[in-house]
Amino acid sequence: MDLPPASAPVRRRPPTNKAVLAAAEVFIRQYATENPDDGDLRRRLAEVTAEVESSGTYEHTPGELAFGARVAWRNAARCIGRLYWNNLIVRDLRHVTHSDDIASECFEHLRIATNAGRIRPVISVFAPDRPRRPAASLLSEQLVRYADDPRSATRTALARNLGWKGGETPFEVLPLLIQPGPGLGLTPEFYEAPEDTVLEVPLAHPSHPGFADLGLRWYAVPAVSDMSLEIGGVTYPAAPFSGWYMGTEIGSRNLADSDRYNLLPAVAELFDLDTRNERTLWRDRALVELNLAVLHSYDQAGVTIADHHTESRRFLAHVDRERRHGRPVPTDWSWIVPPLSGGATAVFHRYYDPEDPDLRPAFIHRPQGQCPQPGSTA
Repeated sequence: MDLPPASAPVRRRPPTNKAVLAAAEVFIRQYATENPDDGDLRRRLAEVTAEVESSGTYEHTPGELAFGARVAWRNAARCIGRLYWNNLIVRDLRHVTHSDDIASECFEHLRIATNAGRIRPVISVFAPDRPRRPAASLLSEQLVRYADDPRSATRTALARNLGWKGGETPFEVLPLLIQPGPGLGLTPEFYEAPEDTVLEVPLAHPSHPGFADLGLRWYAVPAVSDMSLEIGGVTYPAAPFSGWYMGTEIGSRNLADSDRYNLLPAVAELFDLDTRNERTLWRDRALVELNLAVLHSYDQAGVTIADHHTESRRFLAHVDRERRHGRPVPTDWSWIVPPLSGGATAVFHRYYDPEDPDLRPAFIHRPQGQCPQPGSTA
C-alpha cells in the first residue's frame, strides 16, 4: 500500500475512556502480579482511574513502561528470539517530541544496539498518542533499509519526493522518515544516518573466493520501526525495537526471495550448479551456500548473529520456561519455523499456543492508510 501524500490528514481514532480504563486495569493488575514489590495495587488503580477520567489517558511509571515493552516482546507471536525478552534495554524517551530530536535518538538507538558488534536488544519509546493529539510516528519500516531493496520502493520514492538525492548505488542506506503529528497537515521529514550509526558486514564465502566479487553486504542491527507499542490502553506510535539477526532472515529472505534481491540464480551460477532442471535442487544448494556466507561473514566481522538450529532450541527453552510460569506462548508456526531446513530444526514437529491478536501489551501494525503494511519484518 502506498504512503499517503504528505498533505493528507491521517487520523487515529482515540479509544473511549471506558476502553482505556478497562485496558489499564488489566495491565496494572498484570504488572502488580509479576512485580509484587513495586507499589500498592489499590492506590495505583485509583491514580490511573482519576487520570483517565480527567484527561482520557494516563501516564505509565518508568517501571510500567519497561515492563510493558518487555512483555510486548514476550507476546510477539512471530518472533523466535523471545528467550531474552526480560533483557530488553528500554529507553524512556517520552519527553522527546520534535522530529529532529526523534531522529537523533533513533541514531543513538543504533549506536547503543550495535555495541561494536556485540548486538544488544533495545527499544526506544517516544511520546504516546493523547486524546486529539496524535504523536509523531516513524514511516521507515526499519531504522536501516537499503534504497535498492525492492521492498523499499515506496519509501525510496517518498524520500526522493521530499528532496533526497541518494539511492543511485547498490546497498545505499535510506534516510529515516518521520511523520510529525498525523492529521496536522505536516509534511514528513527525512534524516540521513550518520556514518557511525550503521555497521555493515561485507559478505564472503568460507571456501569460494569469488563470492566476495558479488559485492554483497548487509547491516548489523534489524530495528523495526513501523509498528506501534500498545500498553494498557496507551499507544506509542514511535517505538523502534531491535534485536540481532538470525542468519536465515538475511540469507533466505532478504537476499534470496524473488521479490527482494533474488540472488539464488547468481549464486547458482557462481557455484556452477545445473539450473536446467528443478530436480537438481539447485535452488536448495544455492540457498545453503548463501546462508553459509552470511553466517561466516558475520562471525568474521565479530557481529552477533544466530543460526536457525541454535535459535530453534532456544525458542523451545523459552516455551518451557513460560509454561512453568503458567503463561501462554502465542506462536505463529509459519514464522517460527525457519525458511531453511525447517523440518530439521527443533521447532518443526510441535504444536504451540495460537496467536492471540487481542493479547496486550503488544507491537501492532498501524491502521491502513498511515503507512505501508509489510508482510515481513525480516
